[in-house]
Amino acid sequence: MKRTISVLGSSGSIGRQTLKVASACGYQVAAVTVNRSVEQAEAQARQFKPKLAVAVDEKAAADLRVRLADTGVKVMSGLEGLLEAASLPEADTVVTAIVGVAGLRPTLAAIDCGKRIALANKETLVCAGELVMARAEERGAEIVPVDSEHSAIFQCLQGCSRRAVRRLIITASGGPFYGKSRKELSLVTKEQALRHPNWAMGAKITVDSATLMNKGLEFIEAMRLYAMPPERIQIVVHRESIVHSLVEFEDGAVLAQLGSADMCLPIQYALTWPERTPGPAKPLDLLSCPPLTFQKPDSDTFRCLGLALECAKRGGTSTAILNGANEAAVALFLEDKISFLDISRLVETALNRVPVLDDPELDDIFEADRAAREAVYQCVR
Repeated sequence: MKRTISVLGSSGSIGRQTLKVASACGYQVAAVTVNRSVEQAEAQARQFKPKLAVAVDEKAAADLRVRLADTGVKVMSGLEGLLEAASLPEADTVVTAIVGVAGLRPTLAAIDCGKRIALANKETLVCAGELVMARAEERGAEIVPVDSEHSAIFQCLQGCSRRAVRRLIITASGGPFYGKSRKELSLVTKEQALRHPNWAMGAKITVDSATLMNKGLEFIEAMRLYAMPPERIQIVVHRESIVHSLVEFEDGAVLAQLGSADMCLPIQYALTWPERTPGPAKPLDLLSCPPLTFQKPDSDTFRCLGLALECAKRGGTSTAILNGANEAAVALFLEDKISFLDISRLVETALNRVPVLDDPELDDIFEADRAAREAVYQCVR
């Protein structure tokens, strides 16, 4: 099936690789969206000739509008532009690659239009998973995960009854600091945190991988995506990043999805499912693979993981507080305003200060996110 896609967050790592897949597979691109990356948006618009290009930043949009004046590509800005890109009738699939809770409203807009959602924005399900999954079922929208771990689980479940699943097993690379003590972590730098051993990703997700918060967010995402209680999900450290995740079944069989550390494969599968087609992903050469190892993660040393697992059990708005506080703290770390260990300290402070609501509505989730960020900023003023 030849798809027509809108790419929300086209200047990021996932967005750029999505366009690489689109080019290789001959897909049409209906919309591209960036925050401020005007030059990238212009280049993408000229290559793929979408109906719509969006720059969230108003000044960037004004610049982009001038740059694309000779093309016929419509240029919009702000949330209005994102919602338009998510809702275009021409697009049957929306790739949600915007980082953070900012991706929630556009994802819901795409769901309301019954699109296939190629979900690369884990925060959507972390913050509002129950609401999002219920809305998707109500509107007949397909949600197909792009995260390599959740794509692996999704692939392993094909043709299998969900009732036969005993456990989901999510693999973690361990990031650049695996095996270090809290004392050693107190000395690490931003440059070291951004040096992931296996994957080339954006700054925010790379820091999340270093703190292991990323794996905690994926744990919560798996609960919502697969309607699985936390006691039936396990995280294992797999330093080689070849086994992308596994599913254990009631009869004791364990299915795993293996592949090279190349996001083009899970991106493409989210677009082509249930079909498989040739694409640009680098194939895995088993004869050149190192030995495959698995260890237990250290959620005491990497406190962000421990906090995420606690919120997974607590539920309600605790996961939105966790995510909002983490987004704020990681941004401060990337601005050299706090240390690496301050990230988990500030997230824990926000969780202690912001009240948790059970059975939240969408407005409650956004308020929890706002309050969590404010709690973090209050600690560093």
